[in-house]
Amino acid sequence: MHNKPMVTDDKDDNTIDYYLKSAWQSVANKYNQIAARHGITQATGYVLINIHKEGTPVSQIATLLGVKATSLSRILNNLESLGLIYRETNRSDRRSVKVYLTDLGTQKRELAKDVVRKFNAFLEERISDAERQVLIQVLKRINHLAVTYKPEEGEKQV
Repeated sequence: MHNKPMVTDDKDDNTIDYYLKSAWQSVANKYNQIAARHGITQATGYVLINIHKEGTPVSQIATLLGVKATSLSRILNNLESLGLIYRETNRSDRRSVKVYLTDLGTQKRELAKDVVRKFNAFLEERISDAERQVLIQVLKRINHLAVTYKPEEGEKQV
């Protein structure tokens, strides 16, 4: 699925969330194109980047991705079958599981981090410091507003 480039005109009646989703989709698509050359996806790279040398608890990965345990289990099973990660259960608390990178997972993690660094350098060369600061401030504000938004009682739910 390809995104059509946005055409802007004087009358701009798109919503803020439209531009947020559109911008992120463009970034994710670009990351996926680059990641595919290395046999992974953007989502795989994101998970690998967030698995630390000392291991990362499964619950932390679920929170990071915003997914439920069943979805995460499928993701981790896939990463395990690709030889990128392995899991270890805590001996003192059998419910606690940590995820670790294999050597191949570490290589792919470094590759993903390099892709992110290069893409961000590309953006920073083309976006002024002032624009970057405003963008970050506005995105943080939108994130806070989205987290704290409570539809009024009786308001029709979508």
